[in-house]
Amino acid sequence: MLVRFFFLLRRAGVPVSITELLTLLEALKAGLGDLNAERFYYLARTCLVKDERYYDRYDKAFAAHFKGAEDLFALLQRELPEDWLAKMAIAKFTDAEKAEIEALGGWEKLMETLKKRLEEQKERHQGGNKWIGTAGTSPFGAHGFNPEGVRAGQDGGRNRSAVKVWDKREFANLDDKVELGTRNIKMALRRLRRFARRGAPDELALADTIDATARSGGWLDIKMQAERHNVVKVLLLLDIGGSMDDHVKTCEELFSAARSEFKHLEHYYFHNFTYEALWRDNRRRFNEHIGTVELMRTYGTDYKLILVGDATMSPYEITQPGGSVEHWNAEAGSVWLQRLIRHYPKFAWINPQPQSRWGHTSSIEMTREILEGRMYPLTLAGLDEAIDALT
Repeated sequence: MLVRFFFLLRRAGVPVSITELLTLLEALKAGLGDLNAERFYYLARTCLVKDERYYDRYDKAFAAHFKGAEDLFALLQRELPEDWLAKMAIAKFTDAEKAEIEALGGWEKLMETLKKRLEEQKERHQGGNKWIGTAGTSPFGAHGFNPEGVRAGQDGGRNRSAVKVWDKREFANLDDKVELGTRNIKMALRRLRRFARRGAPDELALADTIDATARSGGWLDIKMQAERHNVVKVLLLLDIGGSMDDHVKTCEELFSAARSEFKHLEHYYFHNFTYEALWRDNRRRFNEHIGTVELMRTYGTDYKLILVGDATMSPYEITQPGGSVEHWNAEAGSVWLQRLIRHYPKFAWINPQPQSRWGHTSSIEMTREILEGRMYPLTLAGLDEAIDALT
């Protein structure tokens, strides 16, 4: 039965292998599924999906695999009136009352009856045992009880007996084309980390200790090693102000994630485009700044250069001396950007502007040309591509 599910996942773009499928089969053989739909859903996801960005695709394949899912999807195109599902009361049932409530009798009967109820029902119901409603014993609705039903319009489960939940998918925002949160960005940036052992050997090297002890005939031979540290160095340049005000939250999340993931992180700000100077503190940017040439002398070519900006500005700010909106720049912005990318061979520009708009903004296209195409959207897929360029 799970072979079809396996191939559905592959067709949906989830990178699942035979190894993961065998792991799931072993878990089921050990009784971990426990004949419970919800537990099986999470068990299968744990075994088959190794990256959270694929949870949404997994949900779709999971729904499509089980019998009757096609009919259910057709039903889900309809929206239930909110007043049908309003929480007027939460019913309390004794164990004896629950024992007297019977299920409809299987998946097909449940789906067939739900379709019929949707066609027939014209108003809200509460406390009954038939219609889509609340606080009753019907298989359809919320805040009641039925040993097997479709939960609709309820925040979270209560009795853990629903076979389907009529709600938005929980992980829809984790697909790799959507904008990110701090946690998702951290997961993506971890691919860029590289660890090395440096410093005093003050950590037990367990594998080496076991090997040395065995080689010495059983006499304990303790081996020590230096602690592992992330040795990747990142120089982060952030566009600030103007059109970037629309992306403050996203850029804050990116900055926060980068700060937590990289020990060797240096950051500076610029406005619209890189010129002869950058700064660390926006409140003091006219008084305290660092020259771009000095920055390149201070941070060597072993740093990975990441620029973050929407590249949305007047084209003159890129091509013309004096084109900056805030000061007179003796050399064009393009000259300074070219110097930076020549100095730092590992570079990438991350653009929070939706990629669908790039082709309609001349300054973005000009910047991409200078960067030799190494501009990437601020999505999981975009960060993956940027990290590939940086490594």
